[in-house]
Amino acid sequence: GKLGRYPPWPGKIVNPPKDLKKPRGKKCFFVKFFGTEDHAWIKVEQLKPYHAHKEEMIKINKGKRFQQAVDAVEEFLRKTKGKDQASSHNSTEEKNRRNSSEERGKPSTGEEKRKATLSEAKVKKGTGEGKKRVSSVSSERGSKSPLKRAQDQSPRKRGRPPKDEKDLTIPESSTVKRVMTGTVAGFKWPPSVSEPAKDSDPHFHHFLLSQTEKPAVCYQAITKKLKVCEEETGSTSIQAADSTAVNGSITPTDKKIGFLGLGLMGSGIVSNLLKMGHTVTVWNRTAEKCDLFIQEGARLGRTPAEVVSTCDITFACVSDPKAAKDLVLGPSGVLQGIRPGKCYVDMSTVDADTVTELAQVIVSRGGRFLEAPVSGNQQLSNDGMLVILAAGDRGLYEDCSSCFQAMGKTSFFLGEVGNAAKMMLIVNMVQGSFMATIAEGLTLAQVTGQSQQTLLDILNQGQLASIFLDQKCQNILQGNFKPDFYLKYIQKDLRLAIALGDSVNHPTPMAAAANEVYKRAKALDQSDNDMSAVYRAYIH
Repeated sequence: GKLGRYPPWPGKIVNPPKDLKKPRGKKCFFVKFFGTEDHAWIKVEQLKPYHAHKEEMIKINKGKRFQQAVDAVEEFLRKTKGKDQASSHNSTEEKNRRNSSEERGKPSTGEEKRKATLSEAKVKKGTGEGKKRVSSVSSERGSKSPLKRAQDQSPRKRGRPPKDEKDLTIPESSTVKRVMTGTVAGFKWPPSVSEPAKDSDPHFHHFLLSQTEKPAVCYQAITKKLKVCEEETGSTSIQAADSTAVNGSITPTDKKIGFLGLGLMGSGIVSNLLKMGHTVTVWNRTAEKCDLFIQEGARLGRTPAEVVSTCDITFACVSDPKAAKDLVLGPSGVLQGIRPGKCYVDMSTVDADTVTELAQVIVSRGGRFLEAPVSGNQQLSNDGMLVILAAGDRGLYEDCSSCFQAMGKTSFFLGEVGNAAKMMLIVNMVQGSFMATIAEGLTLAQVTGQSQQTLLDILNQGQLASIFLDQKCQNILQGNFKPDFYLKYIQKDLRLAIALGDSVNHPTPMAAAANEVYKRAKALDQSDNDMSAVYRAYIH
């Protein structure tokens, strides 16, 4: 499958820690996954018998880690069976107690841990990456929320491709059968916070900032429909809303969409906008890049000004601050097409000063402005799995909802213009520094006579294990530096992040050191290769 897609994963339904609250409005269980220390809240409708799906799951994945996890499930079943047989003399009394408890929706205190298997979640095998968590407790590093509906619930066709479908299955044991017949089948869940939205994509998450009197910033995950409520503190917060669409589809906005810039990121974004049924007009500095999208149903704009003037919302995704300014302020630029009500969304990764200047000139002409840089790479862009960091016009953010769902798995609204630019630079600073450290470790292993493959195997078994680590190490081991994220752009982001630190007199020595290594790689003609080509800066 594509990067980020993984087959079923075994786990156990357990009682959550006492201090961990269940997500409001969500019908779910707390699951701990076999073979890892990961856990997540999982939706009820994702439960199915383990034995009925076991063979199918094993066929899908023959990986060593998965097999170890399945072995752990079987061992758990054997132990559970032994305990059940040992306690059979008082089973009648125990059943009565459990049944009465489950009818009230409360797990009995003596109940065995129940098991679950996560299907096709976008998670990294054996790691915590991609698991859904409660955002008020820990950060969401996860995938599109695994909210697949059982196929027999609705005859409707799905709007999302199969790659985004997920479900959760539960193994059959004496304990699990009680889950299926008791807690799941008989439990009466409280009404959801809001009615299901007909146009929502259940795989997408919105996050919005809630400024409180505390120094920390708070946010909670919600799916699709944004429900804002006032808490006792008087601060604005976002409440989880159960707005899963029955068919898992999204309804594209009827607004005309423009898109400027068809690079590594822009190309994937436009392709997904078109797939989801949006009306898109495209423009690129080198016009031949537009041809493929014209064939897919896009319209061709002759200039940025023409695209803006003929579209309701125009997105742009270009390389750096200079390109972003030229696109808006240059001849036949965006600004010439702006008139009252026109909307401009800049998805470029630039500095806060640049984006603030662009916002001011757009708004001065009566336009609406949103910055929305994206975290990801070419593969994630193609898969519609980007993370979107937005700031500026809140109403425009909501108007872009179907577009963001088409291109990404998660969006964050971060408040006033400039916040998203700063956050994006910090994210890429961390990523760029980490990439340089990976390259440094691999080259040090080589020159000291250690196996680079063994180093990767060790790292993949530890707490640093991630899709990013594995993919970038594989690039280096295979000598494949085809760009997924241009080296020249990560160096640009490091440079801008260091300048951000300078502006507030904050030290960034790690980023500064990494930046020097990327500059060395650029001098070795690695600019247009993937960021993992920073490895070549270490080769003597």
